Amino acid sequence: MKSVKWKDYSVIATGDGYKLERWGKVVLLRPDPQVIWKSNVDMEKYKDLSAKYIRSETGGGKWKYYKDMPAEWNVSYNDLTFKVKPMGFKHTGLFPEQAVNWDIMRSLIKNADREISVLNLFAYTGGATVACAKAGATVCHVDSAKAMVERAGENVRLSKIENPKVRYIIDDCKKFVEREIRRGKQYDAIIMDPPSYGRGPNGEMWKLETELFSLVSLCKKVLSDNPLFFLINSYTTGLQPQVLKNILQIVLKNDLGGETDAYEVGLETEEKGVILPCGNSGIWINK
Repeated sequence: MKSVKWKDYSVIATGDGYKLERWGKVVLLRPDPQVIWKSNVDMEKYKDLSAKYIRSETGGGKWKYYKDMPAEWNVSYNDLTFKVKPMGFKHTGLFPEQAVNWDIMRSLIKNADREISVLNLFAYTGGATVACAKAGATVCHVDSAKAMVERAGENVRLSKIENPKVRYIIDDCKKFVEREIRRGKQYDAIIMDPPSYGRGPNGEMWKLETELFSLVSLCKKVLSDNPLFFLINSYTTGLQPQVLKNILQIVLKNDLGGETDAYEVGLETEEKGVILPCGNSGIWINK
């Protein structure tokens, strides 16, 4: 699936391991591991280029600025507004391709005709949190990085959500779910966008391929008696959509019924026929 409704964001060109993007009035050139084809243009000479992220051979990298630009600015998707800025490891604080999932979740919540409680794990700066809250859901936003959780709060306020019911938690996601199980807490919908690799607060190693199934199984224990959906997003190229669908089938559909779907997430570009792949998502819907 690809998102086509953006007005404040677009992919201008791709090639040679980079993507040239317009974020409002700011143009950024950022690395992308999926872009293994040659570019037809010299993107670094693009007249409106504001900044480029240059990777270091030893890891990480830095931003190179070509013109004066704001330290941070806002972009909007329909009635949602987000703050973005150049950050470490090439990030801007927002993943535009996730708009396709925001639309799916908002539709499910609005059509449920009841108040829906959502648990958003590895919630980052809250794109999904904002989308679900805007649709009227109560949201528990969980991420281990304090700065990202604070930015999520800013995004909720920027989107002018009427009486937002958002609970912000700075914690290890797995440990938080384990405590919620002990507390008997339940949610009608769960979203997760776990990293490919990581370390827990006590140095525990996290590898998506070995941990995802057990995490989904654990999260099933906090689903309510009448759950709405369970969505997994993964940017890890090694996990095909069918892998996510199989996990949701085994853990949820075989026991609870409903329907599962999985799909590649991508962004349309301004280049003829070129779609930029941005990972995969899988969703279980209780029908």
